[in-house]
Amino acid sequence: MPSDNVGYTSRDGARIFTNAGMNQFVPIFLGERPADVDTWPGVLHKGLPTRAADTQKCIRAGGKHNDLEDVGLDTYHHTFFEMLGNWSFGDYFKKDAISWAWELVIERWKFPPTRVFATIYQPGEGDPAERDEESWGYWAEKFRSVGLDPEIHIVNGNKKDNFWMMAETGPCGPCTEIHIDLTPGPRDLDEDRQREGAKLVNGSSADCIEIWNNVFIQYNANADKTFSKLPAQHVDTGMGFERVTSIIQGTKNFTDFENAKISNYDTDVFKPIFDELSKLSGKTYASTLPVAGSTGETEQEKIDVAFRVIADHIRTLSFSIADGISPGNNDRNYTLRRILRRAVKYGRTLGFKEPFFYKLVDVLALHMGEVFPELRARKEHVKSVLKMEEESFNRTLDRGISLFESEADKLAGKGTEVTGEVAFRLSDTFGFPIDLTQLLARERGLTVDVPEYERLLAEQKKRGLEDRAGKKQVVSLSEIETKEPTKFIGYDNLEAPAKVLEVVSIKDKAAVVLDSSPFYAEMGGQVGDSGALIIGADSFPISNTQKVGNTWLHFLDGEDTPSVGVEAQLVVDSTRRRAIERHHTVTHVMHWALHEVVSKEATQKGSSVTPDKLTFDFNSAALTQGQLADIERLVNERIVANDVVSWDELPYAEVKANPGIMQLFGEKYGDKVRVVQIGGQAHALNGYSMELCGGTHTRSTGEIGLFRLVAESAVSAGVRRVEAIAGLEAYQAARSDADLLKLLAGKVLAQGTLDLEKKIETLLDQQKALEKALKSAQQREAAGRAKALLGSASNDAIIANLGDVDGDYAMAVSDALKSLFNGIVVLTGTAGGSVAIIATVSKDHQARAQAGKIIQTIAPIVGGKGGGKPDFARGGGKDVAKVDAALDEARKLVGA
Repeated sequence: MPSDNVGYTSRDGARIFTNAGMNQFVPIFLGERPADVDTWPGVLHKGLPTRAADTQKCIRAGGKHNDLEDVGLDTYHHTFFEMLGNWSFGDYFKKDAISWAWELVIERWKFPPTRVFATIYQPGEGDPAERDEESWGYWAEKFRSVGLDPEIHIVNGNKKDNFWMMAETGPCGPCTEIHIDLTPGPRDLDEDRQREGAKLVNGSSADCIEIWNNVFIQYNANADKTFSKLPAQHVDTGMGFERVTSIIQGTKNFTDFENAKISNYDTDVFKPIFDELSKLSGKTYASTLPVAGSTGETEQEKIDVAFRVIADHIRTLSFSIADGISPGNNDRNYTLRRILRRAVKYGRTLGFKEPFFYKLVDVLALHMGEVFPELRARKEHVKSVLKMEEESFNRTLDRGISLFESEADKLAGKGTEVTGEVAFRLSDTFGFPIDLTQLLARERGLTVDVPEYERLLAEQKKRGLEDRAGKKQVVSLSEIETKEPTKFIGYDNLEAPAKVLEVVSIKDKAAVVLDSSPFYAEMGGQVGDSGALIIGADSFPISNTQKVGNTWLHFLDGEDTPSVGVEAQLVVDSTRRRAIERHHTVTHVMHWALHEVVSKEATQKGSSVTPDKLTFDFNSAALTQGQLADIERLVNERIVANDVVSWDELPYAEVKANPGIMQLFGEKYGDKVRVVQIGGQAHALNGYSMELCGGTHTRSTGEIGLFRLVAESAVSAGVRRVEAIAGLEAYQAARSDADLLKLLAGKVLAQGTLDLEKKIETLLDQQKALEKALKSAQQREAAGRAKALLGSASNDAIIANLGDVDGDYAMAVSDALKSLFNGIVVLTGTAGGSVAIIATVSKDHQARAQAGKIIQTIAPIVGGKGGGKPDFARGGGKDVAKVDAALDEARKLVGA
């Protein structure tokens, strides 16, 4: 199964991170839905509905499971990791789970059994349930099978170690874990070393670690601290992918424990990220570790801590954003913002002053996108969000660090605690999460007055709730109080300061009204801009911009809103805007080319301009392939010519008198209109394309880059639609086409793409010849099968299952019997997991039975249908298991 989302909503409504593989299966464990995982979307390989295997994306950066502050300081802590799991929903239980775990670790991976220990549940005083004697017995059998003493290799654990609970409430149960002894020494340990290894199990030594947990889900933990038995028993196993990878690679496939180097970060999982980080920073990862309690003493230790932190955090942020969870100011969204800002701070250690973090997304998508395709599908969106967040924090990071260092210097000889007021100021003004301030303090041997910080933060939150309570809920757009028009300054600027005039809520989406804006509001077929509203270090993503009258509504992505009256910096997503401009300008050029190739009467009926494509509706008959090719050629010729694009605001009366300026019939124009001109002399109104347009455009046609027509189709009677792409989208489509041709050429052994057509023609000729030969062979085989069936005739009827053959083969056998047999024939074939049924009845026997009625009667038995004439009929179905029952019914019908 594919991984579930990295975030989910808990049963009490909290929006949290997925911290274990079991979250999506909780309703099955509780008996609230049947085991039906084989029908879930995205299933890679269908099997039993009661069994599953997956790799789950997990994040542990808050609540009960929080590894954030330890990341980078050791070899194994992560905020993001993959949990490999196999699942049984009321199916197999302890015996099979333990047997398969042993098979994988010992028999397949060849891990030395003398270094393997299993733990089982032994309740302590007040702990729930009973000792897991059943698991002990299964493990004992396995260890004895290789000559090892189970008394040494099976270790008891109480509720803390061997009773798994996802949270305080929910499905839970005793667990049995596999622990690995990694102490230096020979591959196979003697009995004394085995006894020493057993003492390390469930301890804190990195020389003996757990790699696999098999949880036997039997109970539900209730809010009143009691435990109820579940309707069925389940198996939930979890193996950390990064951890087991480090052991396999660190011991050279379990062969070298003397020189083993066990680190999750020294694996193929992290190497591509480290390589890219080295290329960007010029620094080298050397695998050094700081001593306990330190954040790094030497320069190399600090560099290596930064490498580990950044590599871990890019995974957490990228997977979260790809799954629809972006950095923000509340709940798990704020956790992501904290993680990102921690990574950016560590970027300073590697010398980064400009945004760098988002540049790691490409390598992550390249190496993990095969298993997690959402990374590749949303890669550009992930990069855009990270870049925007990083740019926002970079504006205040250095000033915040300077403030902290100044306050820390004041403590010299006077104390070791940074005040809560300083921590709050760093948070409120410079966007420093409290854990980042604590990190800076730890690096200088200081602490932070967290209680005072939390008091000040609580007071701020109270003020924020009061502000939000005053946010107006708008049912009708006419209820917006701001009546002053928004001053649009986005033709020439993509960044600008602005003042927040009003914050409203429209259909559960927050929108901000500003006094001026560089954001283009959706109109004239062009989509609205997206980007960010930035106040200090806080960034409010703007997902869309709409227009109400002359007022711009900037819709925010998330629940966070700015306060009315504050000054903000607005930043348009420039990459997206430029893509929109390319598609808008090329729409005008294409409109001109359409008139040149087809007719001046091919007038516009509508258009849509987005970052990804354009569509253009016009009245015309269907275009020929030649006309489409001519339009595409003309447009690209104008792009290569790099014609100037200019625009002017002019009195409509002056424009109306100019026949060279295109206007849409029926449109109402104001006293002033904007004319976009392409070609000719800038602003001279002598271009080959001149249209009334309020949209944004490129400065020259050369910026468009490339143009490709994608489709032409009918919209309604007399109205056609063309779809086209430009710029990078057109390049990517051309690249994909070229790659496909190259791939196909390689598959048919063509000497490059030029030889491809000839090769395909040869293959098609060969295929026709083979099909002809195969049909001839099938006819001979069918004739032989038909003769063999004659001996099974009973009461002038042949009723038989031909087995694993398709309907065409069954038909061939039926045809062969026509010249050999006068009577009733009913044949079935079951190839491909479906049922084909053929029935024929000779004229002499149609008073006794008719083929169509036979099929109508027996096809439903196999879950299908069919019909036909009295002499011939055909049907089919899906239930192969009931073929014999269907044929028995046919025998009854005809009295065979």
